[in-house]
Amino acid sequence: MINGKRIGIDARMAEMSGIGTYIQHQLGQGIYDYAVGDETIIRKYDKEVKVIPFNARIYGPDEQLRFPKKEIKKANIALMHFPHYNVPLTYNEPYVVTVHDLTHILIPECLNSTIKTRYARILMDHALKHSKRVLTVSENTKKDIQNIFGTDERMVRIAGNAADAAFRIIGQDETERLTKKFNIPNNKKALLYVGNLKPHKNLPRLLEAFKELNREDTILVLAGRAFDGFSLQEQEETLHIQQSVIHTGEVTKEELVALYNRADVFVFPSLYEGFGIPPLEAMACGTPVAAANNSSIPEVVGDAAILFDARNTEQIKEAIQQLLDNEDLKQECIRKGTERVRLFSWDNVTETIKQTLTEALNT
Repeated sequence: MINGKRIGIDARMAEMSGIGTYIQHQLGQGIYDYAVGDETIIRKYDKEVKVIPFNARIYGPDEQLRFPKKEIKKANIALMHFPHYNVPLTYNEPYVVTVHDLTHILIPECLNSTIKTRYARILMDHALKHSKRVLTVSENTKKDIQNIFGTDERMVRIAGNAADAAFRIIGQDETERLTKKFNIPNNKKALLYVGNLKPHKNLPRLLEAFKELNREDTILVLAGRAFDGFSLQEQEETLHIQQSVIHTGEVTKEELVALYNRADVFVFPSLYEGFGIPPLEAMACGTPVAAANNSSIPEVVGDAAILFDARNTEQIKEAIQQLLDNEDLKQECIRKGTERVRLFSWDNVTETIKQTLTEALNT
């Protein structure tokens, strides 16, 4: 409750990557009186909030047709927070929206459908035009919102993101125990990528760069969910690297911490990010980072990572090679990374969200 008024949040994406992390860290902070979504999931992160049950698929027709507008009004919720741009087009009550990125607009191949891209643009345009305030996670995304949709910059607040406190340096015994099931050989160096396996993550170029490294002492670990219609198997076989690439699939947070700790280099070749939490998680675990120099990524990693042109396979290879072979550079990146992580705090994110919701209530 803020200023005696009830606040709600659409928490249906609480266990999806990226946005889910953002939602998880806001639940349980005393901001929200009501949460829309699956009660079993919501209770993992907030024991006190009242739940309005609703499980419609994200972007599906039920999301638009059955959103619980009547229940929200009956609960006397003064303001809703939608942590994604998929605000129902018929929702006419006051709300604040968070737009994390414009991937679906700027990288249309991510959706692989002209219709889906148009639908995303319609939803985002509507959400931005009717929101009392707009929250986002980086200066870069704020600029994208302004440039593409013409949103008044006075309406936009940057809350940011952060690495969870669970991401930290752990002992070798714990690392080996948690990574044992992935069959990562102890006698080889490991490159690690973390994130969904989607087109805009630029993984085909990472595979090409890994092939060009031509190092028998190094493996590539890809940790994240694979999506239908996007497979790397054929390319790995064509490049003859399938024996040196490990796909972990989705992992637990505990396993992910261990994978970061096991990695010799973390590589983040994405073509576009609204923020990009994985590089911070890697830094928190004492792992040097090589990352793309586009969108918000330089804003997040600062001078604590080796940056490369994500569309240049040779640069990706060279960045990885530097961190594998130059011990002084590697240690410098680890030191700077440890310092960089401290600049980002979930407490600060929460405070900005509270301030923004308060502003929205007063407009």
